[in-house]
Amino acid sequence: MLKSHTEEKFVQAILYFAHNTQALGKIKLFKLMFLLDFEHFRQTGRSVTGQEYRAWRMGPVPAGLVQQWDQPEDGLRDAIRIVPEKVISHWRETVIPLQPFDATHFSKRELRLLESIAQQYRETLSDAMIDVTHAENGAWSKTWQEGAGKDQVIEYRLAVPDDAGDREAVLEAANLYAGIAAAQGR
Repeated sequence: MLKSHTEEKFVQAILYFAHNTQALGKIKLFKLMFLLDFEHFRQTGRSVTGQEYRAWRMGPVPAGLVQQWDQPEDGLRDAIRIVPEKVISHWRETVIPLQPFDATHFSKRELRLLESIAQQYRETLSDAMIDVTHAENGAWSKTWQEGAGKDQVIEYRLAVPDDAGDREAVLEAANLYAGIAAAQGR
């Protein structure tokens, strides 16, 4: 079965992080995907992978990846293997790439962002990334609201600060992208 362009980018982003970071477990992957999508939206008004993120106590989670984690669909199942790995006092579900990364699905900006995020967090463990994804006045924090927003969708628009000089242009682009996607039935 052919995957959509968005589904392919979702799988390829995971492959990129699996090939270019260390100690890539479930939580770290969730945080990297969130950073990728929300930073790209902040810059352009569009996410990279099209994932919906939800506010959970431990941070933002990509809903589509959570749904596939234990029983991956064909594209993800063919691309990665999830291997339980004992790490001191807990088990990490380590992501092992089974295929090479295919850059042809990404724009130059998306590739630069993938590279920048992977480089910044290459050796970082998931616990150390909590401050970044849980930043005060960040998208997760604004949604979570000390538990009141539990399991609520984190709106991408929250990635664009109220005082951003290009806020209106980014949000206008987001509306345009949303209109195109709706017209195409996505």
